[in-house]
Amino acid sequence: MKPIKSEKHRRIEFSTLSSLIGQELGNSDWVEITQTDVDKFADASGDHEWIHVDVPRATKAFGAPVVHGYLTLALLPMLSQSVIETAGMRNGLNYGLDKLRFTNIVHVGQRVRLCQKMIDVTPKRGGLLLRKEVMVEIEHEDRPALVAEALFLLFPEDDRMGGD
Repeated sequence: MKPIKSEKHRRIEFSTLSSLIGQELGNSDWVEITQTDVDKFADASGDHEWIHVDVPRATKAFGAPVVHGYLTLALLPMLSQSVIETAGMRNGLNYGLDKLRFTNIVHVGQRVRLCQKMIDVTPKRGGLLLRKEVMVEIEHEDRPALVAEALFLLFPEDDRMGGD
């Protein structure tokens, strides 16, 4: 896995984010999740359950090792930034998730991509709180790996927004 810019990557201005409410923001390119990715995530998270890291046993039980749901979730920032870049932004924070559901298993070697839609943009703490409907699709699968409403708090470069 590596951060990439989608072929459909676009750059938008911070000041125009609210104009995207109700719009599909696009899809990332497909990204393959490898056993190395899973092993590194297992080390970082301490989740070494056999379904993730014992390749022979997981392959016998599931056809391939199972990617951690939280690893799939952790791809959201990288995949989102590969689709859309915000110019005029100083920094952004992951603000939280609503309605998160893991709806399908991702196996090692499968490819996933992010689909996202802007639901709302509201002023908050001198920045803008973005609410996006996100879905991580699995290539050749009918059901996505996860669906959620993801919240991101973005701050402008120039601090002219004021705060609430």
